Amino acid sequence: MNLDPLAIITAFGLIFLAELPDKTMFASLAMGTRMRPLYVWFGTSSAFIVHVAIAVGAGSLIGLLPDWLVKVVSASLFAFGAFMLLRAGGGDDEEEDGARTVTGFWPVYSTAFMAVFISEWGDLTQITTANLAASNGTWSTAIGSAAALLSVSALALLAGQFIAKRVPLKTVQRIGGLCMLGLAIWTVVEIFVG
Repeated sequence: MNLDPLAIITAFGLIFLAELPDKTMFASLAMGTRMRPLYVWFGTSSAFIVHVAIAVGAGSLIGLLPDWLVKVVSASLFAFGAFMLLRAGGGDDEEEDGARTVTGFWPVYSTAFMAVFISEWGDLTQITTANLAASNGTWSTAIGSAAALLSVSALALLAGQFIAKRVPLKTVQRIGGLCMLGLAIWTVVEIFVG
């Protein structure tokens, strides 16, 4: 197992910025207002770890392709991610559903797990994690991505209302989109230089 600190930081930064304005953050915030936040965090964290494992596995398979083809796929996925973040309208901030209260560890855990597990399939962060795993290494990407997802979930539960009121989500989306666009351009340059 070879860990690359730069790959861990890259994965953390990209996934953190991509997940911050995501509907899952707002779902975590909403669940945390009606359920015990620590139980919600255990549920969401477990679901995120399962998704990271799936995405990293897919990225490892992509990594078996010829290097130039991996770079073309990576650049395309980064460009798609940039497009998705830059065009996002921020309409996901109204994730309010009924005021039903769930209590007890297992009911809260399973509710939070299923909410994230179902909603994250094919999500931008899952695609980005697979993409990073293909080009930056499996374990480094897994560690950085998982740490980012667990951090965003914790932020949503601990300080979500503060963030939603003080930090414009459009700004976070734009920063994440520009970072991904930069990585897409960098990857295309690597095709011709490398």
